[in-house]
Amino acid sequence: MPSTTTGTSGTDRVELAIGGMTCASCAARVEKKLNRMEGVAATVNYATEKAQVTYDAGVTVADLVATVEATGYTAAPPAPARSADERDEAAEKAADDELRPLRERLITAVVLAVPVVVLSMVPALQFEYWQWLCLTLTAPVVTYAAWPFHRAAFTNARHGAATMDTLISLGTSAAFLWSLWALFLGHAGMPGMTHSFELTIARGDGAENIYLEAAAGVTAFILAGRYFEARSKRRAGAALRALLELGAKEVTVLRNGREVLIRTEELAVGDRFVVRPGEKIATDGTVVEGGSAVDASMLTGESVPVEVGVGDAVTGATINAGGRLVVEATRVGADTQLARMARLVEDAQNGKAAAQRLADRISAVFVPVVIALALGTLAFWLLSGAGLTAAFTAAVAVLIIACPCALGLATPTALMVGTGRGAQLGILIKGPEALETTRGVDTIVLDKTGTVTTGRMTLLAVTAAGGTAEDEVLRLAGALEHASEHPIARAVAAGAAERVGALPVPEDFANVPGLGVQGVVDGHAVLVGREKLLAEWAMSLPEELAAARDAAEAAGRTAVLVAWNGAPRAVLEVADAVKETSPEAVRRLRALGLTPILLTGDNQAVAEAVAAEVGIDEVIAEVLPEDKVAVVKRLQAEGRSVAMVGDGVNDAAALAQADLGLAMGTGTDAAIEAGDLTLVRGDLRAAADAIRLSRKTLGTIKTNLFWAFAYNVAALPLAAAGLLNPMIAGAAMAFSSVFVVGNSLRLRSFRAAE
Repeated sequence: MPSTTTGTSGTDRVELAIGGMTCASCAARVEKKLNRMEGVAATVNYATEKAQVTYDAGVTVADLVATVEATGYTAAPPAPARSADERDEAAEKAADDELRPLRERLITAVVLAVPVVVLSMVPALQFEYWQWLCLTLTAPVVTYAAWPFHRAAFTNARHGAATMDTLISLGTSAAFLWSLWALFLGHAGMPGMTHSFELTIARGDGAENIYLEAAAGVTAFILAGRYFEARSKRRAGAALRALLELGAKEVTVLRNGREVLIRTEELAVGDRFVVRPGEKIATDGTVVEGGSAVDASMLTGESVPVEVGVGDAVTGATINAGGRLVVEATRVGADTQLARMARLVEDAQNGKAAAQRLADRISAVFVPVVIALALGTLAFWLLSGAGLTAAFTAAVAVLIIACPCALGLATPTALMVGTGRGAQLGILIKGPEALETTRGVDTIVLDKTGTVTTGRMTLLAVTAAGGTAEDEVLRLAGALEHASEHPIARAVAAGAAERVGALPVPEDFANVPGLGVQGVVDGHAVLVGREKLLAEWAMSLPEELAAARDAAEAAGRTAVLVAWNGAPRAVLEVADAVKETSPEAVRRLRALGLTPILLTGDNQAVAEAVAAEVGIDEVIAEVLPEDKVAVVKRLQAEGRSVAMVGDGVNDAAALAQADLGLAMGTGTDAAIEAGDLTLVRGDLRAAADAIRLSRKTLGTIKTNLFWAFAYNVAALPLAAAGLLNPMIAGAAMAFSSVFVVGNSLRLRSFRAAE
């Protein structure tokens, strides 16, 4: 997928990889700097470490990179297009480059900090010069292991900013420097000095107290949190990488009558390629030779293989489960359904919900406020006469406990996991705004054709006159209709072949425009079509068949009459069949508190028949395509929050107008682009699953934000009151971040309703 795209109004869009960010405050700062540039609109995501930037013609990518670097971070312009293997290798290398140094620093910190913490907490282990051993072990922790915090704090200070790293650097440095003063200039370095570990602050003169365990322990705890966050973020993005991995790597193309093996990236539109049983279909295309069953479960979640033959469309990354196919490529590269799915998932994961924007704004001002609070805490304790030790320790605890790491991760990690899980289930969430809309939706408008129904004509019923066998009707009528290309004729032929098997070949055939077909089958002169066709041959319907015709038309079905050897024999009922899953889908939507409405351009009788079959009470029929938008607007004017499900070009405007647009992935590109959610499967039950997943993801975001805010609100007063040891504060801070990520990862267990 290209990383740079050109807009339609003189604007370009680019995705930059941002390096050096350590919290949401960093992301907010980079975003603010980019948005100050003339003609630039940017959004920066801390979890994905990417910036989505739209910029005018007067701005270059180099300008954007320079602005980010001047802010104290790194930015990488889009990489050139690479093969799937090269992308995989680059992704693996980038992940390893990020995790390896972090893992090395974490191991160093843990190995050295554990003895320091144990010695400081257990007076029985404090031998004569234990404090000097602790100093020796702590020095590498607060220098080498904590170096990323100090470096980031220094970089931000140069630019007049303060981030979470500022808090960590100040807190650990203050604890270490205080300990150095107490050891070399105070009384803490005396042989045989001991002190006990306490959760509350004990007043003293400070000269006999060291806080090496706080400096070493806090660094180890925070590094552990950072490491597990990094690993969790990789897991959260695994669904997108798995989606990209679905595609075939190589393909056998036909060149001058010969089979040639090439890389999938080299395929061009119009190329014909061979797919043998068990192989993946390399790209989207049309079957030009052969027939088979295609397993699309990995891509759509549909477990039943789909039968395909000449003229049928197939999708890249699905598996040929049957015979040999020759497919002509119709879409390649970034235009394929798989690539579009991956792009939608990535765009959604890089987006921001309103709640995330709030968290970013809070984080941007949170750090300076905390520094001021720490200074205020120090002054208060000093002025209250508690002593320098108590004042210093409480101030350090405030600095450490306040790290807004959990705030920065609360929304993006839930979004990444939720959208990734949705992609695995065939539900593509275009952007985080869609999640927030699902909460208030109370009405769901369902397009009929292709959404509630199959979208193709199907033979539904046969009524034969007395003494006539249904199989004989189907065999003769199906044979004659098989020679016609009319949609109704094809429906009759397909239904007949399915019920009676192989059909005979007509001995004579003629198409009667607007009326039907006539010919000779097995020596019988057969007519199939409208009642007027039979009237031209002086045939009138007996009462039994006339009643069947009237009942079919009353139900909104098309009545096809069959006659042979001068006598009417049967009425065939043909209609756009309701999908088997639609009634269950409507029940599930009602269970979610939604009121379903059927919207269609068909006549009222057809619409009401379909609505009755699936359990919908409210029907809006005979609506022109351009009037569908007006219907949605009218419902919104009544105070309803409207979701719309559709699949056709004529639904695109209504999908865009609706508060929440759900596009069937089996539909047109226009509908898919207009929708907020795309349902890869042509199954309406996926709409209920999509709304459930969206609401669950939004609930996870709210839970994450609540605990992140509640944690800071509750912990800061405790730290300022001197009730938290700095090391305990560091452990609690790291745990809050791990809790947020772990809570988000629970979305991976979401299951579609059975």
